[in-house]
Amino acid sequence: MKLVRIGSIGRETPGVLVDDETFVDLSDVVVDFNEAFFRSGSLATLGELVAERIATNRSEPLDGRRFGAPIARPHQILCIGLNYSDHAAETGQAVPDEPILFTKSPNTLVGPDDDVVIPRGSEKTDWEVELGIVIGRHCSYLADEAEAAASIAGYVLVNDVSERAWQLERNGQWSKGKSAPTFNPAGPYLVTPDEIGDPLDLDMWLDIDGTRLQTGSTSRMVFSPTFIVHYLSQFMALEPGDLINTGTPPGVGMGQSPQFYLKGGEVMNLGITRLGTQTQHVIRHTDPAR
Repeated sequence: MKLVRIGSIGRETPGVLVDDETFVDLSDVVVDFNEAFFRSGSLATLGELVAERIATNRSEPLDGRRFGAPIARPHQILCIGLNYSDHAAETGQAVPDEPILFTKSPNTLVGPDDDVVIPRGSEKTDWEVELGIVIGRHCSYLADEAEAAASIAGYVLVNDVSERAWQLERNGQWSKGKSAPTFNPAGPYLVTPDEIGDPLDLDMWLDIDGTRLQTGSTSRMVFSPTFIVHYLSQFMALEPGDLINTGTPPGVGMGQSPQFYLKGGEVMNLGITRLGTQTQHVIRHTDPAR
């Protein structure tokens, strides 16, 4: 299934995508795709309800309506750094022996086609196409990767937008450069594992103003999604609905020669096999209250 949240900001309707033009509205039975929904185990029985509604012609046209992030604001957004061997090489850093973990503020989460705002004072805002993992149940001290696989609700396309100066030049606190508002577009849908196949066989790409800058494959991951979920559960409790960003392939602004970054006015397009595409307009911060 492809879980979606359709509608204006703050008024998204939970549903399941039927095809490129229609979806099934589930707002009468699902409050939201949030922690309570995933914790309840309702995802396992959702397919039967969706099939019944499709059979009785209860799907609705998208009609150009906005896709929100396919999950409600999670308890936490966790991120894995340098998880692609070719990306580590472009940054001049060694491939890590264990996953590098940092966090991202949950209020960075926005829809797949929402504007990305360059924060006030930023000079090095960068892009990162990534595979996101959504956790489906409480995870603590998972026994093995098989148990980790059973704990994954699905996968989602994300853009892990980053401010490199704040990330790397301000006393080493990566979260400073990762947590500005709009810095985590997600979606357009959450795809359940049965529709993904092998998560280590997905092509990924990102363009800026029509120029291809990132081309990669999840096959180049250092640590697989199931390894990451099992590993993290040894250090912290993962909650239903949590999002994990799993790293990016080469081609980020920091890895260009010479380096260049977003200034405002650009259009970012990105995608991952079977996870859809995103389009974001980049704008500069102008509202002091934003």
